[in-house]
Amino acid sequence: MDDVMASMNEELLRHSGLRVTRPRLAVLEVLAGGGHLNVDEITTRVRTRLDSVSTQAVYDVLGALSRAGLARRLEPAGSPALYEARAGDNHHHVVCRGCGAIADVDCAVGHAPCLEPSASLGFEVDEAEVTFWGLCPDCQALRATD
Repeated sequence: MDDVMASMNEELLRHSGLRVTRPRLAVLEVLAGGGHLNVDEITTRVRTRLDSVSTQAVYDVLGALSRAGLARRLEPAGSPALYEARAGDNHHHVVCRGCGAIADVDCAVGHAPCLEPSASLGFEVDEAEVTFWGLCPDCQALRATD
């Protein structure tokens, strides 16, 4: 991890009220690489940065980062939980039914939440989560050749 990224991540942790630890820094670095990663993928990548880290420690770090708003957990139906660094901007996701590819989709309206419920039932709504499902271009092409 370069010194600038490490310094930024340390400040993010402190500003969020979290202690700065090597596992937290390593997980933030992995998530900053982009994508939507499951715990096994994150653990494998963290282990290339640290001598040793347990899967449970990675779960604990991801829980702390998610609660602090530094990571986002998403759970597409039929898939394991995925994590990403893009948090707090109320974006959504599109998932391919064929191969499971997932991509970010910006909020349709531009203010959080981008969907107003017909009845909030006393809840103070601060986020809307939408998952769009379909076929990615590669799977569409495969279907066209069948």
